[in-house]
Amino acid sequence: MPRDELGILSEIKRSYIMRRLKEGKRSDDRNLDQFREATITPNYIVRAAGSSMVTLGKTKVIAGVKIEAGEPFPDTPNQGVLTTNVELLPMAFPTFESGPPNEMSIELARVVDRGIRESKMIDLQKLVIEPAAKVWIVFIDINVLDFDGNLIDACTLASVSALKTAIVPASSIGGKDFTVPTTCTPISVTMAKIGDSLVVDPDLEEEQISQGRITVTTSEDGHIKAMQKGDVGFFTMDEIKKAIITSSNVGKSLREKYFG
Repeated sequence: MPRDELGILSEIKRSYIMRRLKEGKRSDDRNLDQFREATITPNYIVRAAGSSMVTLGKTKVIAGVKIEAGEPFPDTPNQGVLTTNVELLPMAFPTFESGPPNEMSIELARVVDRGIRESKMIDLQKLVIEPAAKVWIVFIDINVLDFDGNLIDACTLASVSALKTAIVPASSIGGKDFTVPTTCTPISVTMAKIGDSLVVDPDLEEEQISQGRITVTTSEDGHIKAMQKGDVGFFTMDEIKKAIITSSNVGKSLREKYFG
């Protein structure tokens, strides 16, 4: 998100955060590699094919899945289609405005989509109705209800949770409904660079003073499925290696805790 849209943090608060980081802690007493407590509520929207509400600290998002029959892309005639959209509701943060997607919502949608797509979480070949003619199209629509930092991971958790319970309405074309075929559970872990520290799951205040952001998405086997660098700062090779290791370890913990 553009830094000028995040608001200005007071120098007193900035100094306090920096001092705590030098002590190996954060302003909310978390360890540097510790996520805020999350709550995941699947099937939150009754009429959606799949849905989930996620709260991550004070950040709150809802993901809804809609599935309908349509034409495949010409270059992938034997695969279903996945499309992801993010809407930043004006009530979620003072600088969010209604209207067409902005830079932040576009980046969010792309990063979430890439992690799901490149991990092959959805077996798109099993969503073919008629080869080269008709397939199932999976729409993921994410609404940000409250913003207090780290929307990427909150949106990923909500999307993955919603997909795991989503139902393909095959009965609408004379078949039998079935659960969206999934192969793995991709987890994104976002870290902010503040001084010499990398902090996992940055809250809003940490994002306000970060020099850079990196998101690494992994699957159960620990392999990297997607990576995104954000903000204007840079990361050294050692910091990137540390981010990858941290993402793998934290991702494993989150996967076990929230998805069994």
